[in-house]
Amino acid sequence: MAKYIFVTGGVTSSLGKGIIAASLAKLLQSRGLKVTIQKFDPYINVDPGTLNPYEHGECFVTDDGAETDLDLGHYERFLNISTSQANNVTTGRIYQTVINKEREGEYLGKTVQVVPHITDEIKRRMMLLGESGEYDIVITEIGGTVGDIESLPFIEAVRQLQWELPEEDCVVVHLTLIPYLKAAKELKTKPTQHSVRLLSQEGVHPNVIVCRTEHPLTAELKRKIALFCNVKPNAVIEALDASTIYEVPLKMLDEGLDVIVLKKLQINGYAAPDLQKWRGFLDKLHHPKGKVTIGLIGKYIELQDAYKSILEAFVHAGAVNQCKVQVVNIHSEHITPQNVAEKLKDLDGLLVAPGFGSRGVEGKITAVQYAREQKLPFFGICLGMQMAVIEFARHVLGWKQAHSTEMDASTPFPVIALMEEQKKVKKKGGTMRLGAYPCKIDPHSLAYQVYQSTDISERHRHRWEFNNNYINDFMHAGLVPSGKNPSNGLVEIVELKNHPFFIGVQYHPELKSTVENPHPVFVGFIQAAKYHAEHKQQAMASMREKQSA
Repeated sequence: MAKYIFVTGGVTSSLGKGIIAASLAKLLQSRGLKVTIQKFDPYINVDPGTLNPYEHGECFVTDDGAETDLDLGHYERFLNISTSQANNVTTGRIYQTVINKEREGEYLGKTVQVVPHITDEIKRRMMLLGESGEYDIVITEIGGTVGDIESLPFIEAVRQLQWELPEEDCVVVHLTLIPYLKAAKELKTKPTQHSVRLLSQEGVHPNVIVCRTEHPLTAELKRKIALFCNVKPNAVIEALDASTIYEVPLKMLDEGLDVIVLKKLQINGYAAPDLQKWRGFLDKLHHPKGKVTIGLIGKYIELQDAYKSILEAFVHAGAVNQCKVQVVNIHSEHITPQNVAEKLKDLDGLLVAPGFGSRGVEGKITAVQYAREQKLPFFGICLGMQMAVIEFARHVLGWKQAHSTEMDASTPFPVIALMEEQKKVKKKGGTMRLGAYPCKIDPHSLAYQVYQSTDISERHRHRWEFNNNYINDFMHAGLVPSGKNPSNGLVEIVELKNHPFFIGVQYHPELKSTVENPHPVFVGFIQAAKYHAEHKQQAMASMREKQSA
């Protein structure tokens, strides 16, 4: 039987419950245990697929086509495993299930209530992965902050499980904040005490308290927190701010978080943690031998979480190439033909990010043109690939009015068109082309050099596609479709001949990049950017020599 760990949060949001949950999972996994993590979100949306990135950050997509919370990306990046629909549950999905059952008459005429019907469905979902027999430990992160109205049913479900399960099968970890008052030069524990008291009032007693803090906790402070929150001093864990999220597992190892949890779960005979690969990754990350500057062209750059997986994939690829990747966010709405050279002249590589809608599109097209003409390493993802196709059609094929029907339904050259199966879709939620699909790669292509394989599988999230009616025109002019879906011929990858690195992909490779398996396209892109930076430095050095001579 699986054992269960619940991670709750208090005082404020954005403390990093997902990172703490993923770090604990990594430590337990490193000791030979089979671990998975799931996220329960209190919002009423069925999934984050219809949410604006400004509202909720990126929408993470799993192999089975689930649109999920971005924390599932952290889970996959840390554990090097694939998650699924079962790993993310929202209030909306819970209520949808219960209401459907009520309509079908499953409750036999009873009054449907939050307790027991909603809480029973929450508990069923919480136990689902554990009952599969695949895992020793299931970690459940409860979204939101203790005290929120929305999270009350989830906290009540945890209370019931804490009462129903054997004591050694259930642990509650509460993440809280220890703020530092600069004027008083003191760390204050009162917010944590109130947070734990609030949780206790709902009937849930935390076994471990993890304290986010900007300054180290003294032994005296830990004893004070332990005394007033009714836990042992060794169950008060310091979570100091880290320079990178990938340091957190090692910090939690030093604090003994995994050992405390294992003892409370009465798991004996566990192995010593094997974190050799993790430490090797951190060593490369902290000791780069070079640096590249990558321009991220997007329209949600005000919120870093909107491109979270892309930014993390750059971290992974940078470590492999032993270089620091400095990402410069450039708003596509601010790029014009008049200023593009000035804005992009210092870059070593250009990534045009995914997105939806017409806002900022012309700036992306202008940026692609600059990268193509200046031989700047280019990487386009989803909409970024589509912008590369439109740019090529306009400025190489000479079709000045070429566009996507998403932005211009009456374009005479619809080089990007709505997928056939999408034309009858009316509902927006969960109806895109979602999840993992196969792709066949041309063995004589840049894509093959990157992947070292002709058969790959990547995750998708889109409605529009390359219009195959124009495929021969593009091929003859030099923009080659080097990867296609084997069953329907959908163009998955385009690349430009006679360019150092110019590749666009219809899928989202960033979603599969992990610490242990950095994504090959990101690795190849950073490698090309690194070469570009070195070549540029050599050219500048040569120029200085000539001037001095």
